[in-house]
Amino acid sequence: MIRPVHPDPMLWRVRTTLPDRPGALAALAAACGDAGVNILGLQIFPGVEAVTDELVLRTPEDWGAPEIADLLARAGGHSVSTAPCTEAALTDQPTRYVQAARSILARPASFPEVVARLFDAEAGPGAQDVMDLVVGDVQVQVSRSAPFTATEHARGAAMADLVSAVLERGHAVPRPAAGRVGTGATPEYVADGDSVAATVDGVPVGLATVGVDGEVTLRVDPAWQRRGIGTRLLVDAARLANGLGVDEILLATRSDNQAVLPMVMATGLRGRIRMAGDTLTVRIAVRDLKPLRA
Repeated sequence: MIRPVHPDPMLWRVRTTLPDRPGALAALAAACGDAGVNILGLQIFPGVEAVTDELVLRTPEDWGAPEIADLLARAGGHSVSTAPCTEAALTDQPTRYVQAARSILARPASFPEVVARLFDAEAGPGAQDVMDLVVGDVQVQVSRSAPFTATEHARGAAMADLVSAVLERGHAVPRPAAGRVGTGATPEYVADGDSVAATVDGVPVGLATVGVDGEVTLRVDPAWQRRGIGTRLLVDAARLANGLGVDEILLATRSDNQAVLPMVMATGLRGRIRMAGDTLTVRIAVRDLKPLRA
């Protein structure tokens, strides 16, 4: 006996907006059941006059985004967004947020990447809807095609507050170790051309250079790190860039560099941070700063 071959089911993460009235979700569930579509996961984001529902659906393999959009439209849904997903989408949502928080606590500079993944978005602007989050004075943006709900904005802000609190607690500067050159001395900062140097007893311990395109190269001697020298050099470099006619500076480093986000926060400058692959970039507007003359 030859048995018919049924196509393997597929998983989809779907968002739709339903009118906020009794029975709307029941009608959607009934329509899915009639079509042989199984609802495996559900998140509800309440609104004033409408409700945004995120569903994980299991459909036959021959279904695609058009079939799903048509099904939800017939059930009363609108503003439908659909994307294939894996079983990872079925992870309990509170668990996802706890795991994200643990990742950020272990590596605060990974905040843009982690929060983007948490909201199924991309780090940085570019898609239809953008969520702005502020860590200290640093602006982080994540974007995606589906609009962010008020609930997600609140969750994102809470995660940003968590990172800010962690980084602020970590701002304490360790005492200099005995035997290091210049221990206890106060650095001097001198601007020359397109650079600002930090010296201790005539010995260079840090240097920031502003490129023609506004990119800042910043280095601090390992023996003198975590003493605020990088922060002061970044502020002076920003002011120097203004004096050189640059509107915005760019600081680029490895994505695993844990010092960058606390350093930018400590400057009090307003920056925009983005993580792409192995590179973390910070852009800081300098046009309103008092110029630093070499």
